[in-house]
Amino acid sequence: MTSPTMTADAAGTWKLGDLPVHRIGLGAMRLTGSAAFHLGTPSSRERSIAVLRTAVELGVNHIDTAAFYFSPLRSANELINCALAPYPDDLVIVTKVGPYRDYTGEWGTAARPDQLRGHVEENLRQLGRDHLDVVNLRRMAGWDSIAEHFGALAELRDAGLIRHLGVSNVTPRHFAEARAIAPVVCVQNQYGLHGTDPEADEMLRICGEEGIAFVPFFAIAGQGGARGSTAEQDEEVLAIARAHGAAPAQIRLAWTLGQGPHVLAIPGTGDPDHLRQNVAAGALHLTAEETRRLDVLHHGG
Repeated sequence: MTSPTMTADAAGTWKLGDLPVHRIGLGAMRLTGSAAFHLGTPSSRERSIAVLRTAVELGVNHIDTAAFYFSPLRSANELINCALAPYPDDLVIVTKVGPYRDYTGEWGTAARPDQLRGHVEENLRQLGRDHLDVVNLRRMAGWDSIAEHFGALAELRDAGLIRHLGVSNVTPRHFAEARAIAPVVCVQNQYGLHGTDPEADEMLRICGEEGIAFVPFFAIAGQGGARGSTAEQDEEVLAIARAHGAAPAQIRLAWTLGQGPHVLAIPGTGDPDHLRQNVAAGALHLTAEETRRLDVLHHGG
């Protein structure tokens, strides 16, 4: 049984380049509302700030965010700045570029390579940083190649605006393309017990062999994606949760972390209680038989 006071170090650590982080982190998207981006009703500002401060108190030192994480009333980056600056020395803030939203919240066309500097600088301003710890290039639909975009970020890394680079929503081919240009410290793809990325398992394997962090998003939400998880749970998940005195979301996180020591989790929440539950999942260890039963679900059995 997991404890609500468990801290993030129970999950172990990995490195993003030379930056050590606990394997349970926090995704900031849901701080801006009850659903993704500009959908849903934003949580109170005070509650979102409390989530961030509680996360750091619980040892979370890996926060995933983006300038395009905003709702009509909330900006994830601004909340992070307000809640946590001056930042703890061990806090690693990871952001991403590629998608583009205008000030009304409407999605525009994907960023061009020559626009990425402006998007990096926007993250810097909002977070109050002079450099970004890690920037992921999120591959957008229609990008057959990421070389030009990743090359533009590599130039910003050389200029000192970015410390490390990662990629998101990539196939093994795009991953290899990026690594031929500059070092890649993480791959952020959709992955989980009910993930929908057909090449995610291959990217998980490759990252493990190369010693590179694999960072799943929507590990709890599964096929719900940005809309969030549903109340429906497979009986196998419910049965294993009952055996551990845990919530189904904790079982999903434990299974995800169990895929390898290089796997990091960044579950998002705007609820302090859910945050404590997610952090506590890092101490939950599934048996080999439980893992096998969940593996069958993952592979569509």
